[in-house]
Amino acid sequence: MTGDQIALFALLFFVFVFLIWGRWRYDLVAFVALIVAVLIGLVPTDKAFSGFGHPATVIIALVLVVSRGLMNSGAIDLLARFVADGGRSLWLHISTMSLVAGLLSAIMNNVAALALLMPLDIQAAQKAKRSPSLTLMPLSFAAILGGMITLIGTPPNIVVSEFRNDALGDPFKMFDFAPVGIACAVVGIAYVALIGWRLLPKARQSQDSSRDLEAIADYIVEVRVPEGSKAVDQKVSGMMEQAEEFEAVIVGLVRDGRRRPGLARYETIAVDDILVLQTSPDAIDGAVGGLGLEYVRRDDDKPSAPLVADDVGLSEVVVPEGARIEGRSALSLGLLFRYGVTLLGVSRQGQQFTQRVRKLDIKAGDILLLLGPSERLSYVTNWLGCLPLRERGLQVIQRDKAYTTIAIFAAAILLASFGIVYLPIALACAAAAMVVLKIVPLRQIYESIEWPVIVLLGSMIPIGAALEASGGTQLVANGIVDLTAGYPAWVVLGLLVIVTMTLSDVMNNTATAVIAAPIAVDMAARLNANPDPFLMGVAVAASCAFLTPIGHKNNTLIMGPGGYRFGDYWRMGLPLEILVILISVPTIMLVWPL
Repeated sequence: MTGDQIALFALLFFVFVFLIWGRWRYDLVAFVALIVAVLIGLVPTDKAFSGFGHPATVIIALVLVVSRGLMNSGAIDLLARFVADGGRSLWLHISTMSLVAGLLSAIMNNVAALALLMPLDIQAAQKAKRSPSLTLMPLSFAAILGGMITLIGTPPNIVVSEFRNDALGDPFKMFDFAPVGIACAVVGIAYVALIGWRLLPKARQSQDSSRDLEAIADYIVEVRVPEGSKAVDQKVSGMMEQAEEFEAVIVGLVRDGRRRPGLARYETIAVDDILVLQTSPDAIDGAVGGLGLEYVRRDDDKPSAPLVADDVGLSEVVVPEGARIEGRSALSLGLLFRYGVTLLGVSRQGQQFTQRVRKLDIKAGDILLLLGPSERLSYVTNWLGCLPLRERGLQVIQRDKAYTTIAIFAAAILLASFGIVYLPIALACAAAAMVVLKIVPLRQIYESIEWPVIVLLGSMIPIGAALEASGGTQLVANGIVDLTAGYPAWVVLGLLVIVTMTLSDVMNNTATAVIAAPIAVDMAARLNANPDPFLMGVAVAASCAFLTPIGHKNNTLIMGPGGYRFGDYWRMGLPLEILVILISVPTIMLVWPL
């Protein structure tokens, strides 16, 4: 190996380690790796940021904006609500929701499709009095499978298509992925609907993390402010920090029998005021004594005010990867003092946190229970980068523009499919039209784009190009071909699929596609075979991350609401990956002969 190859393999090794470790976000890891590669001369300075202008990066950003337009218009929402019915039998519900998830993922980003359907699935589970754990994992897997059907359904397809354009002068078309994608999706959805959900642990089949978290609100105590209390003449906002020291949260103030608006943060506390505290039973006495308060003696002529007044509400939200609050605490964001919203509790893989939650570093997949003014909860949820689990209050649905949006999207897809307009240009026109027609407000353009993915892809593309230019990808390809010497070409293809799928389970699928695509072309060259089946194998395998919650954003997104553990995914995911391999390799060879 040459010095450049050794340096690049070493750099990629550390990238893989840090991506798997997950201590730092994947976009930061990739960007630092790019800077290191430039500084030590592995990536030319003039190519350092070429990945950010690469068509694959642009297409992914535009697909996300167009997906937001489809959601804002209500076209997708109406379809989703029509099929969500808690009265169906479990297998029929999973079959229906999985089919819809697969279809939606084929025409929009699969993460957006899951985000749209997940609240409906949870509501259906509550109506049917069953755990959402039984249905969320099948829904996530179905959305991943559906994304394999078209070019725009999942980022790996876009990456592989544009790499084919760079290497062979012609990209994959919109529906070139359909034969293999449909075959895998049909078999995969049938599996998750009929068999897969039965493989989940029994404990998970009866668990409802969302309902367990909501029970936190039951730990409420009303306490009176007596004469001589240190709370007298202080503002409620000033007492909140002191209450936190005793593992309590002030969630309201009652004066003269009337609940003050909101959390009454700016009210000055007076003698005989009633403070409403949220705390655990074990901490109640400590909070009352430490704050110099006393318990309220309930009298028939002095009814207590309810916890949630008309202008105060509770909201359950889930934290996706890349959210503003991921890796930070509510305290560091100033959630309470900036917006008057209190973080009451956190659920992480079925474990509830109720003490010191304001100082808890939030992770992707957590469920947060927020309390605050009703009119602010939607805005704060959006600002935090979270997704609501109950109400889809973040969107103002413009159902009168549904058909217009569908027409714009269909025109872009048809023009690109027939080669009349280059796909990035067609999607750019669709996005611009949606902005001009105010289907996607200007402020939502940048909110719609998953910037961590953009940074990841923009950083990894130059590194992948450097690996290819140095002969590193050819070295890996030669090693795989030599390992399978004497075996038919389909065995080599199958091994490539297995290796790529394994990488995708432990690191971001977009990064996996960036690294594996040039290796696939070099393997085909070594075998004097058609490169298309090898590229298609990479596209399929990079998308199929079913063994862990970190391989695909969908799996991370359902972890909290489903109460899943890290080890739950392989139970349903391993048979599914084996099925995908058994179906995809023969189908690829049939549609794309070696």
